[in-house]
This record gives sequence, C-alpha cells and structure tokens, in this order.
Amino acid sequence: MTLESVEGPAGGSVGSAGTGRLPTAGMVLPAVFSLVAEHAELGPAVVASLGRVEERLRTSIAHADPLADTISRHLFDAGGKRIRPLLTILAAHLGRPDRDEVEQAAVVVELTHLATLYHDDVMDSAQFRRGAPSAHQIWGNSVAILAGDLLFARASRLVSDLGGRALAIQASTFERLCLGQLHETVGPAEDEDPVAHYLSVIADKTGSLVAASGQLGAIFAGAEETYVQTMVKYGERIGVAFQLADDVIDVTGARAVSGKTPGTDLREHVPTLPVLLLRRAAAGGDASAVRVLRLVDGDLGSDEALRGAVAAVAEHPATEESWAVARQWADDAVDALAALPDGVVKDALIGFARAVVDRSA
Repeated sequence: MTLESVEGPAGGSVGSAGTGRLPTAGMVLPAVFSLVAEHAELGPAVVASLGRVEERLRTSIAHADPLADTISRHLFDAGGKRIRPLLTILAAHLGRPDRDEVEQAAVVVELTHLATLYHDDVMDSAQFRRGAPSAHQIWGNSVAILAGDLLFARASRLVSDLGGRALAIQASTFERLCLGQLHETVGPAEDEDPVAHYLSVIADKTGSLVAASGQLGAIFAGAEETYVQTMVKYGERIGVAFQLADDVIDVTGARAVSGKTPGTDLREHVPTLPVLLLRRAAAGGDASAVRVLRLVDGDLGSDEALRGAVAAVAEHPATEESWAVARQWADDAVDALAALPDGVVKDALIGFARAVVDRSA
C-alpha cells in the first residue's frame, strides 16, 4: 500500500516555463504541488533541495558489491514522485529549512519507502512496480527481500547520525510498518470489525511513514513543537486518505488518472474498502451486494470477467460510501493543519489533501 500514483508535472514555472523542472537536476514537482512550484522563493528552494536529496539517495543506495548495487538501484532508477521527501522539505519551511539534517532525513524516509516496496511486492506477488518488472520477478523472492533489507540497513545507518529522537521515530515507524503487514497477512480476528481492522492496517503501512516524513522535517528545521505534532497528525490522516482513494480508483476504472490497471486489487482478492463494505452490506441483507460479491469472489482470470466485476462494484453504493470515507480522512487531515501559520506551505498541504481524493475527476 503505497502513496505512489500522484501524476503529472507541476504547473508552475521553476527552471523551465510551465514544467516545474530544476535546470541542473531535472526534478519535477507533482502537479498537486503547483502552488509551491509557482512561488517565486519557495519553489526554487524546494526543487533545489529535492535535487540534492536525489543525489544523496543515489549515493546512499550505491554498493561496492555489483549484484547488491544493481538490485538496490532497480526501483530507484524506475523513478517515483518522491512525495515523502517533499513533505519533509515542505515541513522544514515551518522553521529553518537550510539545515543539512533536513535533507538527510528526507533521504532516510525515501530509502525506507523504497525498502518497503521490495517487501510489499513479494507479499502481494505484484508483477510490476513503476512500470518496470518487480524485483522478485527478475531475481526471485529471497533476493528481493534481501534488497529491501539492505535499504533498511542504509536508512538505519543514516538516521543514527541524526540523533536519538530521529532514531526512535524511525524505529517506531519500522515497527508499525511490520505490524501493519503482519495484521494484513493474518486478517482480522473473529470478533473484530473488518473495516476497523483494515483502517488500522493502512494507518500502520501507509500513514506511519508519511507522518514520520513531515515530523522529521519539522524537527530538524527547529520548528515549534506544535508544528511538529501537526505534521504527525496530518501525515497519518493523509496517508490513510490516499490509500482509501486508491482502493476506490481500482474499482472505478480511472487508470488514466492513477496509473493502475482497473481491478488489480479485485483480481488479486485484496480486501480493500469497497469490497469490505460490500460484505458488510451483504451480511445485513443487501441482495444487490450479494450479487456483486458473486462476481468479485468468482474466477477473475479473464479480462471480460474482471471488467464485469469492476463495473458491478463501481455501480454499487458501497463505492460512493468508500469515497465518502476517504474524503472524511482528507478533511480531517486539513483540519489538523489549523495550528500552522497561514502561507504557501499550509496552502500547499491543503491542496495536496484535496487532490488525494479528487484523482478520479
């Protein structure tokens, strides 16, 4: 479960007109952060910092061992929107953003994110990641897991230079990432509400690292502690909102917006929110939900069967209910920003929250 599909270049003019590119590093801000890209002072500062983070990532991933180097670079070279380091850098502009520790923290969160992708793809048997074959498809499960472990090790080494508080945040986040994967794999207990269980899983697997990203940026910029805690609350909620929106996009066919093949989660029988709400409705006597679940639980190996299941789920009220839940989490993320000072950073974070749940537009 990853915050991976915010698409498009920024609409601002940083470096090259209309592209948001930094001339020397070629960095591009996602379109949802166009407010940052268009800002005369903040835009160049953010993309310049992202460019330096990118170079530090490249150096941090490098290995003397040729095989380890090739595998570790596989997903890094495939690209990515670098949302987590971007949030680290943005949060740092609530204090003194030019401190070196801010960029090192940004490298730590992205290395941690990359590591989770190697592991997630093995757990989910995913065939592709960022348009490239997943690592386990090329080198096998054991090698892919070890590649993720190597990246976790590099992240741990870097965060240890940042001091005890950063190390504690990283350890707590890593624990939650593991617990989220464990609970997702085992499933809810017999007496546990499946929807509540699912929300807890994605808070751990997605929300925790997004929260840590903003938290570390604010801490190392010397921002007020109120702002640090604000970024924790915002990050957790926006991470959950993003994953919930991704769930709905999977069953609405919005591939052009998200980059996902419609029905991927259905075909792999991943228990996402629309399906969980369908099961709740069916258990409550909703005959239409029962009919849709017959398609969802059937053989979805053929494209025709998958299209039928996607269409059926998309038309059921459970899908709109899922959107409502995602929007509520995004609204809660915006509410968490009340303590921040007015300005482009706050406006950009609000815009990101709105864009997360408007990706089907």
